[in-house]
Amino acid sequence: MLRVGLLTSGGDCQALNATMRGVVKGLTNNVKDIEIYGFEDGYKGLIYGNYRLLTSSDFSGILTRGGTIIGSSRQPFKLMRVPDANGLDKVEAMKQNYHKLRLDCLVILGGNGTQKTANLLHEEGLNIIHLPKTIDNDIYGTDLTFGFHSAVDIATNCIDCIHTTASSHGRVFIVEVMGHKVGWLTLRAGLASGADVILLPEIPYDTEKVCAAIDKRHNSGKKFTILAVAEGAIPKEWAKLEKKEMKKAMAKMLEKYPSISYKLAHDITEKTGYEVRVTVPGHVQRGGSPDAFDRYLSTKIGAYAAQCIIKQQYGIMVAAAGDEIKKVPLEDCAGKLKMVDPHDQTVELAKSIGISFGD
Repeated sequence: MLRVGLLTSGGDCQALNATMRGVVKGLTNNVKDIEIYGFEDGYKGLIYGNYRLLTSSDFSGILTRGGTIIGSSRQPFKLMRVPDANGLDKVEAMKQNYHKLRLDCLVILGGNGTQKTANLLHEEGLNIIHLPKTIDNDIYGTDLTFGFHSAVDIATNCIDCIHTTASSHGRVFIVEVMGHKVGWLTLRAGLASGADVILLPEIPYDTEKVCAAIDKRHNSGKKFTILAVAEGAIPKEWAKLEKKEMKKAMAKMLEKYPSISYKLAHDITEKTGYEVRVTVPGHVQRGGSPDAFDRYLSTKIGAYAAQCIIKQQYGIMVAAAGDEIKKVPLEDCAGKLKMVDPHDQTVELAKSIGISFGD
């Protein structure tokens, strides 16, 4: 009897169900006796023993369904070694529940924080496979994460829709795209939607240069300007600060503005006199059905993970390398972020067609 656990942790995305379906179909079509256990609400379910036995029917018809059928929650990695309010040792509790069910493997779907805990459990002796989920596409060791492509489509559509009202009213519009630490989503959506300015966390912006880019369009007869701004974008003056000082600057800014985009809108109006509007799609970018590419990618990742389980290949992340799927040792990627290189070819090509990055 093969016993496999499934767990989805962190923020949800469009292709979690599609990936789990790939895992289960890959197993049930090749293994005669199997039990699948789903831990409810992420690591919380593994810690407190909240799980349910899943059947093949649970995975029928979920290829196009967004979110996760077993729920998710955020459990910060930095608190995993800290006992809960009742003094429970979370790591020991997770290990005990794993062994209680006599699991052969635990498949964990999630982003960077989720991956760090997955590696911790691997180091504690559990058989772990991690599947890279995040709309940010910031997991080191894989070219793509499932959820990213669908989020790009949504963010692109949001910016596309803003174009018509911006051109009608002759305004400057800022569309704030998800991404606290990395700018892959903003970069891809900004380029795909024809944004005039793209601001990323990895490329601190100069407000004067952002205003100059807007002025240049205005002086050439363009009535409007579209800015795609990552929620983690920062001005150059903040980038020069120590980490603690930057956090203080951010906290002070948030006392006055809902986010960096609103501060930037104020600064642009103050310096140029242009009317600026801010649109924040927010969690819309994580919702809805996965697009065709994410269904394709997720199915491949899930099926490959099933093969790894059958071959008893554990302590790995299943990664995309071009159009191929491969395995990467967890210790080689856990705790690392895949950042946008300011000299990335996509950035350089975007600049060559006149897009400003505020630098």
